[in-house]
Amino acid sequence: MRVVFVHGACVRDGSWWWHRTAELLQERGVLSATSALPSCGETGLPEDAAAVRQVGPGLPEDVAAVRQVLLDTDEPTVVVAHSYGGIVVSEAAEGVGSVRHLLLVSSYLPEVGQSLSEFGDGGPAPFLDVDPGTGTFGVRPELLVDTFLHDCDPEDQAQAADHLARQSVRVIGEPVKAAAWQRVPSTYLVCAQDRGTPPHLQREYARRAGDVVELDAGHHPFLSRAAAVRDLVLSL
Repeated sequence: MRVVFVHGACVRDGSWWWHRTAELLQERGVLSATSALPSCGETGLPEDAAAVRQVGPGLPEDVAAVRQVLLDTDEPTVVVAHSYGGIVVSEAAEGVGSVRHLLLVSSYLPEVGQSLSEFGDGGPAPFLDVDPGTGTFGVRPELLVDTFLHDCDPEDQAQAADHLARQSVRVIGEPVKAAAWQRVPSTYLVCAQDRGTPPHLQREYARRAGDVVELDAGHHPFLSRAAAVRDLVLSL
């Protein structure tokens, strides 16, 4: 069994975001892999205005990148997707026989044709900075810790800003073409202290999942409650 981690929006270096949980899993003999998301600039493409807005990578490129990782081996796999990562995985995991379970962390289970823009409470997120000129959006650095990392170790809080990324706004409105969670067993992890995705919205999204687990944690439980996330993954 292996685990594939898919990070959320506006960050890069997935191996850093998942490192605390990945290390605990490795101690139990479970190896993991992370996938880069091209829309977050992780493929080395330029982030200037023309490149991002006109020909820059979006959801289809993210799907292709994650799908390639899933197809790297036929070893039975648990996919752990965080936040926006659930949008990507919904399509990327479709028809991949090695994927045995989807774990969605403060995330989404979109129907075919739905996009990221259809989730939320209808208002603009105050912690995001959208730049129409460059066609990108990102987390406001001054709100990063209080919104997303308030329950994390100070060391992780200090390092997290170095792993933020501007992301193409294309991903907000592009619809998914498949809904793997309809055919693959799924578990939704509700983060009850999340200040980024309100818990009441998570519980609404979680209704589509096969199972629901609730954890007293913020938006990144794989950093703040790594042992609990490890145990949940192992139980799957």
